[in-house]
Amino acid sequence: MSEQPGGTGSGSGPVRPHKPKPFAPIDFEPFAGGADPARVSEAAHLAAQALVRRGRESDDPEITRRLVRLADEQGLDAIAEMWAESPARSLPGALWRLYALRAATRSDPERISVYFKAGKDTAQVSHAVAGVAEPPGADELTTMADAILSGAFDGEFDVALERSAAFCRVVALGQAKLADSAEWGNAQHATKLTRNAHQLVKTAEDLEASAKAWRRGQLD
Repeated sequence: MSEQPGGTGSGSGPVRPHKPKPFAPIDFEPFAGGADPARVSEAAHLAAQALVRRGRESDDPEITRRLVRLADEQGLDAIAEMWAESPARSLPGALWRLYALRAATRSDPERISVYFKAGKDTAQVSHAVAGVAEPPGADELTTMADAILSGAFDGEFDVALERSAAFCRVVALGQAKLADSAEWGNAQHATKLTRNAHQLVKTAEDLEASAKAWRRGQLD
């Protein structure tokens, strides 16, 4: 769809904005990396640019903390309304995935730690890039999620994206391994884990592409 929010299409009435899909953090499905709608509102881009600029121009750690906790204070639904429909490989799309990753991890760190532990020994390089402390338990993953999002504002934005991508890859590999072991006992659960793993790999690819675009000065 090429129409902007609030505009008119080829019909006689106004185009109604598409409502974002609900966020289900327990399954890592909100930032699953499927095809994003082609329509991106100007407001989403302006908000993303302003947020990143505010964080990167300030040396005040309190500003960074407030930006990291934006979804906690405003509600993740509000973040979704701004950015969840943006293309994955755009600044608002990348920010949405960073916030969704943090929310998913903080929502159920025990479960995510199970996935991470299952994948970390095989995906050793991604494990190192993600920067999760040992042992990778619930507390370590929660700390990592905050640190990655903080790095988007007070560090290198492309590094924050790559750390998120690496984390997604480790978790996806863990989900795939657990799916293999669960296949005979619980086929439905195994199928769901496999689907989520594929979605996370796509998310990792989008985050990595966004990091490259940022370094070229082309992520907007």
